[in-house]
This record gives sequence, structure tokens and C-alpha cells, in this order.
Amino acid sequence: MFFTSTSLFAQNGKDLEVGITEHLDQYVPDDIILTDHTGKQVNLKQIINKPTVVSFVYYRCPGICSPLMNGLAQVIDATGLAFGKDYQALTISFDSRENWELGRDKRLNYLKKLKGKDPNGWTFLTGDSANIAKATQALGFGFKFVNNEFMHEGALIMISPDGKITRYLKGIDFQPFEFKLAVIEASEGKSAPTLIKVLKFCYSYDTKSERYSLDITRITATITIIFALTLLIYLLIRGRRRKLNSTNQ
Repeated sequence: MFFTSTSLFAQNGKDLEVGITEHLDQYVPDDIILTDHTGKQVNLKQIINKPTVVSFVYYRCPGICSPLMNGLAQVIDATGLAFGKDYQALTISFDSRENWELGRDKRLNYLKKLKGKDPNGWTFLTGDSANIAKATQALGFGFKFVNNEFMHEGALIMISPDGKITRYLKGIDFQPFEFKLAVIEASEGKSAPTLIKVLKFCYSYDTKSERYSLDITRITATITIIFALTLLIYLLIRGRRRKLNSTNQ
């Protein structure tokens, strides 16, 4: 279920807002232990050794979780980066009742959508309530259990190789351009929001060639407008100076 209000969910003695609270520039704790899709216990901080895309879902979700995972699979397939090498994806179930076998089965379904991408790039994780609470609280993901369903928001969370949170992409549909730039930012440990806006303005994505190129038309138009405004301001200032000079004489 998609939910963005400010209701609260008490978990392990702490209140969490339902929705996303951005924790930019904060780091993943080094004591979160989860279980991967092979049944192996792993330390979350230690498996983040490259730019990482984290998504919180629950595998039995009847609402936005499937569209979110489909959106992630589609943008991975459309982005011209080496999945598994340049970056990886971690999907974490925030329902402590779900086991790693369910994560394994769900993972196999979504790997079919990657069209030849490295399957080792996508890890599905589960955990007990204590470790899930640590993970969701650290990454700013709030949810609430109501009528046997979870209220939560859809988002991708970008993390740098050293575990720093650098970007949140909210929603269930993601633009390849923005996703790629977010991964690049994560690789450099940058979280300045202005970088995405500037680059998105200057570049355009060609869905046929799956490449990014400078949008010359947009840049030229912007430069022309800036030049015209600068010239106008210059002429106005020059006109005022001439008027002042003539008055003083």
C-alpha cells in the first residue's frame, strides 16, 4: 500500500514517520546483520563495497512493491552502466516474518527482467525485527502495519562504496538519466542535489541508442537568453550613467 502521511509506527521503542526521511551524508551502521537469498548471514555495511541501490519492500506486498521492483529492473536494463561491476542493488524485506527462501524466489522472478545483466549484482535480504529496525531507521524508511498490510512509500536509496547515503529517488518509476547520475554521484560520495539538476538540464537521454548527450539546443538557447539579458542590463546601466553625466554637466 502506498502511503505518505505522517502517521507513526512504534518499532523497538522508537516512533517512525510513515514515508521517507532523508538522511543524506549519514552512514550505514556497521552492526546490521541480515540474511541473503542463499541463507547466508551478512553484514550490511560490509557488502556495500561499490555504489549501491537499496530498496525496502516486503515480498508478499499486494501494493506498490512489485511496481517498484519492476521499475528498478527496467531502469537497470536501460542504464548504460555495468550492473554488478559499476554498481549493485540490495533489496531488503522490512517484514521480519519473511524468510530468505521467499527472497530467493522473488529474486529469480526479477532477474528474468534484466536481459543478460550480471545476476550477482542484485541481492535480496531478510532479517529479524531488531536488525530491520536498525536498517530502516538508519536509512530513513518509515512504515506502519495496519489491517495485515504495511503502509509505506516507494523509493530507491543511493549509497556510496564507503556506506554514505547520497541520494533518494522517490516513487516507482525512474528515469534512466537521473538514475545513472545518482549512481555516478554515489560512486564519488557526492550528495549535492544541484548536480543532478544541472546535468539533467544540460544532457538528454536517447532511448534508442541508450546514450546520453549534450542537449545543444537547450544549452544554446540558455546562453542566448543569458547574453541578451546581460546586454540589456549593460545598456540600461550605460544609459543611466550617460543621463547622470549629462545632468552633472
